[in-house]
Amino acid sequence: QVRVTDSGGGSVQSVGSLRLSCAGSGFFLPGYVLGWFRQVPGREREGVAAICSDGRTFVASSVKGRFTISLDKPNSTAFPHMDSLEPGDTAMYNCAGEVGPHPPEWWLQYRTSSPNGADAWGQGTLVTVSP
Repeated sequence: QVRVTDSGGGSVQSVGSLRLSCAGSGFFLPGYVLGWFRQVPGREREGVAAICSDGRTFVASSVKGRFTISLDKPNSTAFPHMDSLEPGDTAMYNCAGEVGPHPPEWWLQYRTSSPNGADAWGQGTLVTVSP
């Protein structure tokens, strides 16, 4: 059974940094993708970044230049590194995982509007950025 556990949120001041963690398990088939989404109450879910087991990455234009994502492949764990955080980054961040060598950009965009198809979602971790 595929599972993901997300963690690492917290409260920081503007221009601060955070590193989230998305630990995956159950990816017994070759090829998987891990990605991060964020949502603010009353607003649509937004795809933030995704990484495939083969190392391909995609970062949304809204955070490009400030956010990156890396993968600890032996442990199936993805780490979004968030720098120069702004109050507009305040949101609940959720990790999702899915088996398959899906292109990260396509997968992130597709799962933003069709989240139920992902194999697993984390419980979410809150990021709060104060001015």
